[in-house]
Amino acid sequence: EPNTDKHPRRAFLKWLWAGLGTLAFIEVLVVMFSFLSPGKKKKTADQASAEWVDAGITDNYEPGSVTAFVQGRFYLVLLESGGFLALSNRCTHLGCSIPWESDQKKFICPCHASQFDMAGKVLTSPAPRAMDIFPVKIVNNRLFVNIASRIRRQAFHPDQLVFPDQLKLRDPQS
Repeated sequence: EPNTDKHPRRAFLKWLWAGLGTLAFIEVLVVMFSFLSPGKKKKTADQASAEWVDAGITDNYEPGSVTAFVQGRFYLVLLESGGFLALSNRCTHLGCSIPWESDQKKFICPCHASQFDMAGKVLTSPAPRAMDIFPVKIVNNRLFVNIASRIRRQAFHPDQLVFPDQLKLRDPQS
């Protein structure tokens, strides 16, 4: 039986373009609806408590010490003044992981050589600002660091320090 369709390729391309157009339209709708849908759901009590890292007892830290918390991605610093500070382990230049160089008493970024002092202040650029910090709370002489609330800061201020004799909170999740 002879082929009665004079332009089979043209019909195929017509269907192909119609199918691709429909697929593109559906994709645009999915993107629009996902953009307009509500954001993150509220966290449960279990999830909220998982944000607080128990960093141990205040008496276990020596003044002038820096302790790395690899899982929490922060350093817990006890300055000579007796104040605690939880510093992010990320450089404020491009986000590289910064090691503490205890022999030099500095954080030195291996990517572009930015240097920070023990309080996270910029000593050598290209880092544009001080290291980010995390909130620290002391409850019954135990340190807790909220790793879900990174605080971006331009510089170090003494009011960012938390001292063991400050108001003790009953619940680190409050």
